[in-house]
Amino acid sequence: MKHHDSIISELNNYIVRNVTASVGLSIYILIDTLFISMAAGAMGLTVLNLALPIYSLFSCTGLLLGVGGAAYFSLNKVDHPERVKTLYSELVIFAVLLGTAIIILINLFTRSLATILGANSQTMDMAIKYLRLMSIDAPVTMANYITVNFVRNDNHPGLTMRAALIESFVVIIFDWFFIFGLHLQIEGAALAAVVSPATSLIVLSFHKRFPYRQLEWHWVWPRFKTLKTAATLGVSACLNELSTGVSIYVFNMVLLKLSGNYAVAAYGVISNIAIVTVAIANGVALGVQPLASREYGTRHFRNVRLALRHGLKITAAIAVLAFIVLVAFRHPIITLFNNDHSLQLTHYAMAGMPIYFTSTLFSAVNLLIIIFLTAINCATLSFSMSFLRGYLILLPAIILMGWLFGINGVWAAVPVTELLITIIGFFLVHQQDHRLKLMEDARRKAELAK
Repeated sequence: MKHHDSIISELNNYIVRNVTASVGLSIYILIDTLFISMAAGAMGLTVLNLALPIYSLFSCTGLLLGVGGAAYFSLNKVDHPERVKTLYSELVIFAVLLGTAIIILINLFTRSLATILGANSQTMDMAIKYLRLMSIDAPVTMANYITVNFVRNDNHPGLTMRAALIESFVVIIFDWFFIFGLHLQIEGAALAAVVSPATSLIVLSFHKRFPYRQLEWHWVWPRFKTLKTAATLGVSACLNELSTGVSIYVFNMVLLKLSGNYAVAAYGVISNIAIVTVAIANGVALGVQPLASREYGTRHFRNVRLALRHGLKITAAIAVLAFIVLVAFRHPIITLFNNDHSLQLTHYAMAGMPIYFTSTLFSAVNLLIIIFLTAINCATLSFSMSFLRGYLILLPAIILMGWLFGINGVWAAVPVTELLITIIGFFLVHQQDHRLKLMEDARRKAELAK
């Protein structure tokens, strides 16, 4: 079993690389939002936010297969490598087939989809153009999420970090070129979104030269058993991402009813900034996951507990710092995204940011706990937390608090939900920590008895 300092050093290595990769991707999202605000104004921000639930659908499917498949890969690659020989290939091939079907469906029913998402007379034409182009992103995004998770869990986190950073740098250039160089405005942003995961996949393809890799490519037809296995372990990560899309949709509908398009534009600024904080938290959680899964699979339960405690400390420190920065500098941040100098957008965003981002600490802790539970094969508990967090508590809270307290109640629904989930999460973690301690004691006694 590895020494305490060795585990901490390895954890820090995984966490730094994953946080760096996540921040790199989120910087692109922020710059994309900035470019859209410059090219298409507040209505462009509104359309972007209306379309975000569809992006979440692409991402959550990729995470369903990627996080779950990679967790199963880590749990079996040492003792049972034959179980995971074709796992990666089956998942990627299925994702490409599913993504192609999504492209066809979105282009057949674009206007109906835009109406469902909340587009009105001010935003309909722009929304139709954006949705048709962004649909191309579906298979590429899914394949990229799967590949990132498998390469990371195949002992090559450095490559995933480089892929994210190169992806962000390249896509920002394409984003500017499409939006301003070719004057495509919001359609250019949709095209650049396709370049983003494609660039990452190209960089990740260099994993085939990694001398210690276990991943192999096989041209195989996806089996239902493989998809079910991956989905069972990945459902919590999927629900986390999908809950973002669903909550954004409910936010949009409630805000449109309460205050109209400018409130949605303000929420567009807030939600895209939140993507950065969530990305950092996910980076820490995904850095803890491979090591926790590996140590759990090799029955080194003390190291599993150590990984969680260390991850919680880092998560809490980053989240508190992020909250302070966002509240202290909210006016210049909002001004940066308000190219139209809209007083309505400024008013809504200034009031909303301090309330909404009270959730930063709780949200970061919850993401870590949910992914940790998946890493130690507690899929049911992880699923329960995800379902409560993203659906059963949050969605009614948005509607009820919006009805009772207006737009400020809508902003407050997120921190209230995250706080309740944190309380539940710590109770579950305490139970699992006790179980891991008992298993570690039993393992030591068995070793001494030999």
